[in-house]
Amino acid sequence: MLKPFFWFVLFTALYIFRPQSRWRNKFKWAAIIVFVFFSNSVIFSEFCRLWEVPGQHSSNFEKHDVAIVLGGMAEYNSDINELSFRRQGDRLMKAITLYKTNKVSKILISGDNGYLTDRGLHEAKQAKALLIQWGIPKQDILTEEKSVNTYENAKYSVQLLKNKYPELNKVILVTSGIHMRRARACFAKQGLVCTPCSTDLYANQSRNYYWDQYFIPSLDNFIQWNKLLKESFGYMAYDMIGYI
Repeated sequence: MLKPFFWFVLFTALYIFRPQSRWRNKFKWAAIIVFVFFSNSVIFSEFCRLWEVPGQHSSNFEKHDVAIVLGGMAEYNSDINELSFRRQGDRLMKAITLYKTNKVSKILISGDNGYLTDRGLHEAKQAKALLIQWGIPKQDILTEEKSVNTYENAKYSVQLLKNKYPELNKVILVTSGIHMRRARACFAKQGLVCTPCSTDLYANQSRNYYWDQYFIPSLDNFIQWNKLLKESFGYMAYDMIGYI
């Protein structure tokens, strides 16, 4: 119900299949307005700027003990038995960059999978195996393999650090910029203040837009709006139940 494309389809269907309705003309204009508004790249970017936590270049970070990388960045391809990264895979690439440039000493990967059924994805364990293949020493890769959502990411990661690695107390939190606000609040609720490191950013913080972004619709923006609305409503839900 939060997806703008659902609203577009709904108003279009009402316009087509309710020809006798006195609201028919309003349904038509509602469908047009929804399509124009939610398909526009500049409009999405401007709203996203209000929510997304901006990123920064890796060289700007001070030395920290560990980078916590939140899951939700990959799927598991059972045909070839490998992780398949999507745009959120930028989280892992950013953590590797921080490690390779000596901004962190260790990487902690948090999260198993958020599916209701077993789809072969066990993200922390599988990502650790991949990092070892890429040459990162096993002892520098920590995993939290129980969490299935952002609240549990924070809860179990903080427990792991406090119980087994109390010396690792200066932390960089690596996740999507659009997800960072909720994630950082969850860690703060668990008593760990983290330095944010936002990845796979959507908003154009500098507002250097191309001319076509003002005028040419993009269906991809409907998908981006789904993520933005999910995060904003998710933040409110977490606040209501005391997770943040």
